[in-house]
Amino acid sequence: MEIWLLPWGLALLAYTVFLAWYVNWRGPLSKAEVQAALADLVATGLEMDGRNDLATLQAFLEADDGREFFMLNLVRIASGDIPDPVSGQPKPARQVMEGYTRMFLPALFARGGHPAIAARKIGGYFDAWGVEADPGWSIIGYMRYRSRRDLAALVVDPRFAGAHEFKFAAMPQTYSFPTRPQIMTLAGPKIWVALALALAAALGHIVLLHAELNSTPILAG
Repeated sequence: MEIWLLPWGLALLAYTVFLAWYVNWRGPLSKAEVQAALADLVATGLEMDGRNDLATLQAFLEADDGREFFMLNLVRIASGDIPDPVSGQPKPARQVMEGYTRMFLPALFARGGHPAIAARKIGGYFDAWGVEADPGWSIIGYMRYRSRRDLAALVVDPRFAGAHEFKFAAMPQTYSFPTRPQIMTLAGPKIWVALALALAAALGHIVLLHAELNSTPILAG
């Protein structure tokens, strides 16, 4: 094998590993998996706090198509200092919120999810009718989930049992709902990871080819 083909082989291998992690290869949830996930949720008691709608989650899981989706989160961060759920000491709400994100984001990433967009609100409603007045939203988050199976696993993950208190304390108001993009002009990881690996392979190709040419002896005529 030509040595300059090695970078392309490594790039292909790396992209295969990336896709194995990033894409849901297990298909939609089975009925048994849905029932098990709901039973786990009931066992945690999260559906009893008035912040989660079990029927909505059940309908979403039962309609699983095995594809990725994006959760739109609209959030109002509390103003000023609030009591830390653990120490009780006053802290900025955004700092308290970090107690949740430090646990949630690594777990989301481990399951092929990631923030697709996070944006700070810089103005009031421009078009609004048939809705309540703006309560003072602070940020929006657009979170990519690999599958509904991963959402179900994250919801009942016991590691988040205490982390939710940080979220509830820092976010007096929020709502979220799952979406599927119809138009997406921003390149996702499937594209930019492929481009980055291709660029790295091309540079490796050039370096190895250059080294091979320089090591080839020139015969005198």
